[in-house]
Amino acid sequence: MAAVCSNENITVLENHYAVEIITQHHLGIEVTRRTPDIECYGAYILNPVTQKIDTYLSKITLMATGGCGAVYGTTSNPSIATGDGIAMVYRAKGTVADMEFVQFHPTVLYNPKETRPAFLITEAMRGYGGVLRLPNGDEFMQKYDERLSLAPRDIVARAIDHEMKIHGLAHVCLDVTHKDAAETRKHFPHIYAKCLSLGIDITKEFIPVCPSAHYMCGGIKVDLNGESTIKRLYAVGECACTGLHGGNRLASNSLVEAVVYAKSAAEHSISVIDNYKLNANIPEWVDTGTLTYEERVLITQSVKEVGEVMSNYVGIVRSNLRLKRAWSRLDLLYEETENLFKQVKATKDICELRNMINVGYLITRQAIERKESRGLHYTIDYPKHANDSQKE
Repeated sequence: MAAVCSNENITVLENHYAVEIITQHHLGIEVTRRTPDIECYGAYILNPVTQKIDTYLSKITLMATGGCGAVYGTTSNPSIATGDGIAMVYRAKGTVADMEFVQFHPTVLYNPKETRPAFLITEAMRGYGGVLRLPNGDEFMQKYDERLSLAPRDIVARAIDHEMKIHGLAHVCLDVTHKDAAETRKHFPHIYAKCLSLGIDITKEFIPVCPSAHYMCGGIKVDLNGESTIKRLYAVGECACTGLHGGNRLASNSLVEAVVYAKSAAEHSISVIDNYKLNANIPEWVDTGTLTYEERVLITQSVKEVGEVMSNYVGIVRSNLRLKRAWSRLDLLYEETENLFKQVKATKDICELRNMINVGYLITRQAIERKESRGLHYTIDYPKHANDSQKE
């Protein structure tokens, strides 16, 4: 950030909000998912000071808008992780892939007052010797994996989810009380301090934990250059789908999207930028309508509904019945929100809601289409890999 801010060739516009990317669609040309050579000419950006939407033209545009964990009721992501870039590219008819592969961190601190972002209880604590237990002290991981509490994230998350459901629990517990207290405080000072602020001494008491939406494998589909299916548009970081994770993730796989692909995108864009010109024919954003206090209530309620739908029906363990119910609920929210969006002045709140609904729809639809369990996508209706079923 210091390097960016000290570079005189870079202008940083803090708190500005991208509403839509600009393509041929904004020139009155019909664009579908089969349209060849869709191009990005820039973006419509909401200015937080004037509350007007300005037109920014560009030869090349880069999406680095982060993930979409906030579409779930509880997430380790910040509340701004509403999948904005992914939704914008999808609406512009770009390819979005692998959205069904959502990773759930198995152990975030259970605290109903703090859901976005939820406080992470690092997996290093299980590596340190922490044991997963029910609130009554019983261990349970022996029922799911021979590696017990050291099993991979997706297995642990599903095990916790199952135990919570069969016992009607809001959380399970992580136990490090058998470890040396001084060593625990030394290795995990932030976790110790956070829990102590809530009245929990982790050297003497269990830590209440539950799974939470974390990161994802899917996003805006890019090639080896980091370029999306929309020409002149690149994507890096959590919003990009490189395909290199497969259907699951390890702790530092995000370095691939954030560092390796950022370098590739930079090098490729530098090599082609002189081939492009700014498109001066782009119309200004048509800004009509007003947003009253009552309408804001509609938005906040819909945001809450999206989180509940996604957490309850498109979570760690899925089924055809739950996914279809999520589809119908999201479809209703989509219709309501699009009608509202056409009537009111665009604000960050309603734009984020639109994006959350779009992303929720993509996760749900692609989960419905994958009729197998693979990686982070697990469904009780198709519990095996598709190729395993074919062998039988």
